[in-house]
Amino acid sequence: MKGSKAIWAVVGALLILMIGGGALLYANRGAFIKAAAPAPEAKSELARFAVGPLARLQTPATLTPSPAYVFKTREGVDARFADFRGKVVVVNLWAMWCAPCRTEMPTLAALARAYQGRELMVLPINVDAEAGKIADAKSFIDVHEPLPLYSDPRFQLPFLMPGKGNMPQTVLLDRRGRIRASFTGEADWSSPEARALVDALLAEPA
Repeated sequence: MKGSKAIWAVVGALLILMIGGGALLYANRGAFIKAAAPAPEAKSELARFAVGPLARLQTPATLTPSPAYVFKTREGVDARFADFRGKVVVVNLWAMWCAPCRTEMPTLAALARAYQGRELMVLPINVDAEAGKIADAKSFIDVHEPLPLYSDPRFQLPFLMPGKGNMPQTVLLDRRGRIRASFTGEADWSSPEARALVDALLAEPA
């Protein structure tokens, strides 16, 4: 009889410990969830320009080089981002089937006009694949002087950039060809915020 009482006493004590432990885990569940959450990505000093129309601007602290990818000039000649080293480059990936791409193009043209004669290259790269769409893209870009036409008919470049295939996608490269900022979606690239970002990159030493 005494043995049975001892066993029940041990069982009762274990139940109390289990209930108490469960209550403690429940009370501290928030701490465990927070500990499991990934740390936010570090941002560079350019994050101060992520305001207004550029509020979604991504400015990674870890700098990576632009992809060594071959795209085409209007004449079909091979082109690479390395061809523009020494300049700040605003890469815009666009297509005729992308309505926001066409909507923001006048603002990119305005940006290019505002910085003519300076070491800035506004580089629209069209990703249409069909011959008819490419012809439409040429006609479309011609009414947005002084923008040139470059193309990536294989539609691979958007997936090599930070936006991972999203369109439109705009990526800013510094004079050394490194990705300094990126933006997915339509934006006003002639806005004071966009020009302040460009001015900051132009002010950096070559």
